[in-house]
Amino acid sequence: MEDKITIIEGPTPHFEPVQDGWALGLNETNNFSFTALTRLRTFNGPALVERCYRRWHERLPINLHYRNEIGLEEYAPILAARSVATDEGDVLLLWIHIQRDDMQLEINADDADDDELDLLE
Repeated sequence: MEDKITIIEGPTPHFEPVQDGWALGLNETNNFSFTALTRLRTFNGPALVERCYRRWHERLPINLHYRNEIGLEEYAPILAARSVATDEGDVLLLWIHIQRDDMQLEINADDADDDELDLLE
């Protein structure tokens, strides 16, 4: 059984940050990462969604395999999938987990209220 959905041909997928409350709950980790949505045109979206469901039913991961902007192959865990039929064909919606090693946590004291600053002193 396939443990990935591969899109090596064509352009790098466009990843949109997720703002929906239900999707934000998919990615609760202690790492710096975010949940993103990508839309992919496909021949048979329902079959790809079924592949995801079979893997998840067996409590196994499934990944999106793609090339990044500089042509290197990358993998991202698929958290949710949906197929939508359009006039142009099937569109596969994938919510994925993007690991970001270049993210940093920034705490800015200028953003704190004066009362909070008084408590810190």
